[in-house]
Amino acid sequence: MLTLPEVLAVVAEEAGEADREARFPVRSLAALRSSGLLGLLVPGEFGGMGGGYAEMVDVTLRLAREDMSVAMVFAMHCQQAATLVRHAGPSLRERVLPALGRGELYLGSVTTERGKGGHLLVSESATTGDAEVLRVDRDAPIVTGGEHADAYLITALAPDAASPSHVSLVYADRSQLDVSVLGGWDPLGMRATRSVPMRLTGAVPVAQVVGAPGGFRDIVTATFGPLAHLGWAAAWLGAACGALSRVVGHIRSPEGRKQFDTESDLLLSRLAVVRGRLEVVNAVLRRAVDVVSAAPDLSAAPARMLVNTLKVEAAAQCFAAVDVLVEIVGLRHGYLRGSALWLERVFRDLRSASLNYADDGCAATANGVAVLLDPEVRLA
Repeated sequence: MLTLPEVLAVVAEEAGEADREARFPVRSLAALRSSGLLGLLVPGEFGGMGGGYAEMVDVTLRLAREDMSVAMVFAMHCQQAATLVRHAGPSLRERVLPALGRGELYLGSVTTERGKGGHLLVSESATTGDAEVLRVDRDAPIVTGGEHADAYLITALAPDAASPSHVSLVYADRSQLDVSVLGGWDPLGMRATRSVPMRLTGAVPVAQVVGAPGGFRDIVTATFGPLAHLGWAAAWLGAACGALSRVVGHIRSPEGRKQFDTESDLLLSRLAVVRGRLEVVNAVLRRAVDVVSAAPDLSAAPARMLVNTLKVEAAAQCFAAVDVLVEIVGLRHGYLRGSALWLERVFRDLRSASLNYADDGCAATANGVAVLLDPEVRLA
């Protein structure tokens, strides 16, 4: 079994090549399997590590210092794993969690649709079935790591859906589906996530519906949404912390001492601003971990606003911090490829943060509504 430092060494070695080629980091995923980390959130009784959300955040932070794409792949897998642990029925838990705990299952998330934008809680994809079998035909424009997933959690309308919000979450083994890749993946950043468009069709037992039929909204409130925001924020923060660490090391190096005046007020104030942004994100992240881990009801307005605020602030502050770092080190080490600081890759990766479940919807809509529901301004 690999240790975390050994996993990090593999991730660091593969990161540049995976980014250049926009290919999935297969060696890094293999290392995560061998380490047992894919089963981090699986209870010990099922062979997992029995870790909590704080441990998930810590591992994601460490991975993101080497490659933000791998950190996002890991965090999103953990989101899926936690959803199965908390919401799967007894028969599905007994069948799936031991394999998940052994690291045999990398889980893909299939929630995007072409016509609904970022509206997670609605679907356009119908399902059909009877008392025993559910038939799925799902076209998704973005599936992170989907080509390499061993199983999927898929959103689709319940067979008897009376509205677009009557959405079910369905678990499917890859062997139960016909899986087609519908296109390529050539983005600005997050290139190693290999988030290709896919079509998944097949039939699964009704017992593989996770939670109540049509009850995906409850899963999103309790687990799916909070875990996404914790994991994303940890990945963004880890990437920005790694960037700052490399820049500080460069400034303190013999080469850097020739270039930088370490008594310059401008340099010191810029470094202080960067560090301050990251400290604020870390404080909100750690508070959100505590709340999500312990709160009996995450549907309450204060908890929802805290988790949404974490996402928005982490996206903005981490990108802004790396933008300042680019200004500090200049064209050669901040903008051009090939620098040992690889700031340009982190800059490209972090530009996706505000677009990942777009901030406008998260802040202006969800949090705006929640503010009106909490006139006493109760902070979580």
